Amino acid sequence: MNLQLSPQNQPLVLATAPQAVPTSPFSPLGTGLGEEKKLELLEYWRSITKRKWAILGLGLAVAMVAAAITFALTPVYRSTAALLIEPGKAKLLSIEDVYSGASRDREHYQTQVEILKSREVALKTVRALKLWQYPEYDPRVNRDGLRSRFKNALGMADPKVEWTEQRLAEAAVGRFAQHVSVEPVRLSSLVRISVEAEDRQLAALAANTLATVYIDNDREARLVMGQSATGWLQDRLASLRDKLSKSEQALQNYREQRGLVNLSGSAQTVAGQQVNETTQRLAEARSKRAELESAYRQVKQVTNGDYSGIPAVVRNTDVATAKRLEDAAASKLADLQQRYGDQHFSIIEAKVQLKSAQDNLRQQMRAVTESLSREYEAARDTERSLDANLQAARGSVQNVNRQEFQLAVLEREVQTNKQLYEMFMTRAKETSIGSDLQSSVARVVDPATVNGSPIKPAKAQIVTVSMLLALLAGALASLLLDKLDNTVKGADDAESRLHQPLLTALPELKAQDMAHSMRLFIDQPQSHYAESIRTARTGVLLSNLDAATKILLITSSLPGEGKTTLATNLALAHSQTKRTLLIDADMRRPQVGKRLGLPGSSKGLSDFVAGTAGMDDCVHLVSGTSLHVMPVGHVPPNPLELLLSQRFRESLEALSQRFEIILIDSPPVELVSDALVIGPYANGVIYVVKAMNTPHPLARKGITRLQRGGAKMLGVVLNSLDFVRARKYHGDYSGQGKYGYGDYGYQTEASAVTTPSSAPPALHS
Repeated sequence: MNLQLSPQNQPLVLATAPQAVPTSPFSPLGTGLGEEKKLELLEYWRSITKRKWAILGLGLAVAMVAAAITFALTPVYRSTAALLIEPGKAKLLSIEDVYSGASRDREHYQTQVEILKSREVALKTVRALKLWQYPEYDPRVNRDGLRSRFKNALGMADPKVEWTEQRLAEAAVGRFAQHVSVEPVRLSSLVRISVEAEDRQLAALAANTLATVYIDNDREARLVMGQSATGWLQDRLASLRDKLSKSEQALQNYREQRGLVNLSGSAQTVAGQQVNETTQRLAEARSKRAELESAYRQVKQVTNGDYSGIPAVVRNTDVATAKRLEDAAASKLADLQQRYGDQHFSIIEAKVQLKSAQDNLRQQMRAVTESLSREYEAARDTERSLDANLQAARGSVQNVNRQEFQLAVLEREVQTNKQLYEMFMTRAKETSIGSDLQSSVARVVDPATVNGSPIKPAKAQIVTVSMLLALLAGALASLLLDKLDNTVKGADDAESRLHQPLLTALPELKAQDMAHSMRLFIDQPQSHYAESIRTARTGVLLSNLDAATKILLITSSLPGEGKTTLATNLALAHSQTKRTLLIDADMRRPQVGKRLGLPGSSKGLSDFVAGTAGMDDCVHLVSGTSLHVMPVGHVPPNPLELLLSQRFRESLEALSQRFEIILIDSPPVELVSDALVIGPYANGVIYVVKAMNTPHPLARKGITRLQRGGAKMLGVVLNSLDFVRARKYHGDYSGQGKYGYGDYGYQTEASAVTTPSSAPPALHS
């Protein structure tokens, strides 16, 4: 077979960047116009209404469980007593107490509130009421029966306890403290004491008893504290009196031994002046020594006898004079050399003078460097001498300071002991007087009464809140499920996520239609499925209007997305108006021939490409239609190499000369690369996506691979779409129903098609 290739069929080139999509009237939403975005609130509402019955069921179930648990709980009662905290100050006030009384009262109030919450007050209340006699607080009641039985079964039972009143009270106080609430009243000195109990009488009794125990406990503590403070102050005064006498005697003895009257006088002043003068002279000596040391080090670094680079040498007047004489002799020699020769007596005399000036300059520099060395040694000796004098002066001052410090210590000790003695004397008198002036710390202004209505459990509130939380959790779970669902859900979703035009959306087929799905366009011409196929056919016809032959490649991401069914029905639709050929290029899982009723031994694509059979033997006419089909034929062992061969391109060119439209059913993109090989030969690629099944990242990946391989994407077909569900839950109105095709009433298929312009040539079926 020797066929000429048309210019449009070029060798396969794998491009590194996506090819430009051909212009089509079926452009995706947002192409050049800006992408439309749905309101997020509307999407949330649709997600919730989609599962509204499940959410409502969850809410009702949780509400019923909460109601059952709530009505099984034991009611709890609360009683409250009001307590007035008296100001924490004595009847006799000092002037300081008058100005700082407000802050002290507030601190006293907060302290008393914390005392009310203390474990000591709670323990005394438990003992006063003998709360262990009530089942609610009795630690001997088995509250964890199941837990105890489990521990007994494992041999880990708690040891038996011999219960005494002390142990019972200690065990009950923790539970009682959990039921007590002490709340300060804002901007007042009142405190509310509330007690919760399952017995309403016990709640009121416990609140009043707690207030009484607190008041009595404070009175007892004050009495004990006053007696203890008085005895301790008396004992402390005696020891302080003896300590004051000893410290005064020690101070006097130290003054007599040292002969000190006032150490802050002339001796310390003279020593201080001596230290200051010595310090100043030492600083000057160190500065001079540092300057001479720098020049001395520079002199030591010179090894060639040239000291002209040392600033201290250059600044010397004798060196400067010698330098000027040298420069003058050098200048004179230079002038004479320009007029006379080297043997002229003037030149010789000038050279002698220059050498004499240079020798003089070196001699002056050596003299200066020797002088610098002597001055540096003298400055260093002076610094050492002054440093020794300063250390001696400082030692003298330090001795004076030590004596004065010891004297100050003794004086402070005397003063401290005197102040302590006077303070304790004053406190002892105040304690003896103040014990008679103390009043009660608090008083009950509103005793607790029996409350007839329980405060817990709040049955209506618990049930309502439980139901609302369950509804909220259900709504959030619904939103989360939709967020995690990355499948293509509708027509708008397909265009916005895949960035490709949508040719049509095919409805989900019923179970009874699956058996003849390959011929559904002919068997049910008035169905919604047939009308969707016509929509896809229109999109194909409107693309590349100038092309003499349209070669379409139909593929998908994975098997089971309906690409073979679409290819067959779309080919049947085209066969009514044009000479159409359907090629089954899925050589690994061929379906077209078998599902259209062709014999299993029928020759097809592999035979035609291999040259073992002619075109008439490999192309078969589908009975009852004008569609021609080329099945796979004998399945080759190397399908990809067959598609990559030159003979495949030549075979495709030969077929394009016979037929106006050629549809190629290829394998899925994600499984094999057959579609990537065939894609560049086609005028357009139709990508099939199954609604609510195909993940959009996977479909987008397949489309991108086809574009990078040089394929020209024609559009996307959304298959198996439940239009009622899509309209109800996703706002997609592209299907049948209120805005669909079902109301137009197509009568016959003949009214929607035209007679083919020319009949195909005779081919063997």
